[in-house]
Amino acid sequence: MTVPPEELRSAADFPPTTREQWSELALGVLRKSGVEAGSPEEALASVTYDGVTIAPLYDASDLPGDPGLPGAAPYVRGARPEGGSWEVRQRHEVADPEAVLADLENGVTSLWLALEPEDLPRVLDRVHLELISITLDAGERTREAAEALFAVAEGKRAAAGRLRAPGAAPGESTSGESASSGTGGRTVDGRGGDGPAGERGPGELAGNLGADPLRDPETAIDLARRCVADLPGLRAVVVDGTPYHDAGGSDAEELGCSVAAGVAALRILTGAGLAVDEAFGQLEFRYAATADQFLTIAKLRAARRLWARVAEVCGAAASGHGAGQRQHAVTGSAMMTARDPWVNMLRTTLACFAAGTGGADAVTVQPFDARLGLPDAFARRIARNTHALLVEEAGVARVIDPAGGSWYVERLTEELAEKAWEWFQEIERAGGMAAALESGLVAGRLAATWERRSENIAHRRDPITGVSEFPDLAERVPVRRAGPGRAGGVRYAQEFEALRDLADAQESRPKVFLATIGPVAAHTARTSFAANLFQSGGIAAVTAAAAAPGADPAVTAAPGVDPGRIAAAFVASGAEVACLCSSDRLYGEHAEAVAAALRQAGARKVWLAGKGEFAGVDANLYAGCDALGVLRTTFDDLGVAR
Repeated sequence: MTVPPEELRSAADFPPTTREQWSELALGVLRKSGVEAGSPEEALASVTYDGVTIAPLYDASDLPGDPGLPGAAPYVRGARPEGGSWEVRQRHEVADPEAVLADLENGVTSLWLALEPEDLPRVLDRVHLELISITLDAGERTREAAEALFAVAEGKRAAAGRLRAPGAAPGESTSGESASSGTGGRTVDGRGGDGPAGERGPGELAGNLGADPLRDPETAIDLARRCVADLPGLRAVVVDGTPYHDAGGSDAEELGCSVAAGVAALRILTGAGLAVDEAFGQLEFRYAATADQFLTIAKLRAARRLWARVAEVCGAAASGHGAGQRQHAVTGSAMMTARDPWVNMLRTTLACFAAGTGGADAVTVQPFDARLGLPDAFARRIARNTHALLVEEAGVARVIDPAGGSWYVERLTEELAEKAWEWFQEIERAGGMAAALESGLVAGRLAATWERRSENIAHRRDPITGVSEFPDLAERVPVRRAGPGRAGGVRYAQEFEALRDLADAQESRPKVFLATIGPVAAHTARTSFAANLFQSGGIAAVTAAAAAPGADPAVTAAPGVDPGRIAAAFVASGAEVACLCSSDRLYGEHAEAVAAALRQAGARKVWLAGKGEFAGVDANLYAGCDALGVLRTTFDDLGVAR
């Protein structure tokens, strides 16, 4: 049907809707659903681990104020006025030159090398340093790694000088092509331009040396002085917020700790004689990006605002080298799972999108198999192609600060910054970051948050797809070579995965019989719920139809509501624990009789999916129950040692 033009209406023709009208309509829907609440805002709101309330609706009145312009203080909207893509930074933990070259030839523009210093010359032998940036992660051997990198760069400059014709410009060979790439000025990933580090001559360096002033101030000071004097493309210090995130901390706690650590680094560097602007220019910050895209976007925006405030208080130039906080976002380690690792591809895609949208200068996507050992070539390819898909196909980098102006994002950014600043001030009152770490203030705060988070994970209020929700007991987990691994940190899935490992280690898989009562329509929802819960711990959930392959169909057929037939199917299953699954109405009519029959048939424990107390039923499963507690109790009832 064709609508005549005169009947077409634009959005401007519709009457405006007020928040009050939305509230009235939403409240009506909630009441029809049986939800009693004073307001829909109360019923539908959620609260983050930092105490920030996420409202169900935002409008223009929620805007906290002018966030400024991209590239200008307070840098909420990004530190780069021109916008553009982020550096694709891939991490390497083993000395594999071929893997490094494969990355660089297929989209990676920055290397994060957690290698021994003696391995750097071999790994970087065929790498054109002037086309990429290098970030070192050598821990106690940072000084040695930096010297090794300097030596590699010097050797490449010397080699390029021997090949250059008299009078040729830096970077130009005798053939007129770029001596650095041999491709007429194209970067290693095939795109035109100067690459992530700008125009540099052969062997010139850009990146971060990875020094930590709190652990080794002498090395940090020496490297910072050298960078300021001779190596303008390098920064000496990384302020790493990811350990606080990996300890189970919240977003504001990660931010507050990173700002406090950054201030401590500034004190060390300026105390050694560096000017304020020089000290700011030596710092790069690293943050965790998670599958919660909006909190990640807000966290990166808030981090820049917080650091701009520090720069203002310290008297740094508003447009200086470090006032606009350089950020490296890494897809978070805590959210990664070993079970159903393919889901990690989805988690890291969300995290990468959020990091890019939030304005990170460099982003590292962890390979989906990172929890299993050393990533293989396929996993590294998927990791780098995540960036390519978002940048080239989705066009995420075509818009400067795409989240800017969102009522929700701007309010969330403001409130997260306020919470982080309060935590930062508490650390400062305790004597600064070093003192707060030594006294246990930071550890205690992070542990308290992890305890709350663990409780929510255990109760499946914070679901983990493929682990605590929708597990696949038949999955074949890929096998990977063991890697060096990273010290410390928690994993959100660790308790569920430990039980899965325990179940897999048994000679025969532990199982629970789901005693369905009544027709399929009456028990399907709770059967699915109970099966999902038990399987999250590696425990098989069997019904009468699958109780014992080859058993008498008269026993294994749908038993309806007959307690005797249900008990016979239970015996045929070989299980020792049962769980009733049906509707509330049928529970009232049959639960006690079925429970008694199961007890007489030898059931050690009888659960019921749902709420309500019935004779013969030991405990209940329901949405929000302690799933880990249920699983551990079931292992005990089945005689499986934990």
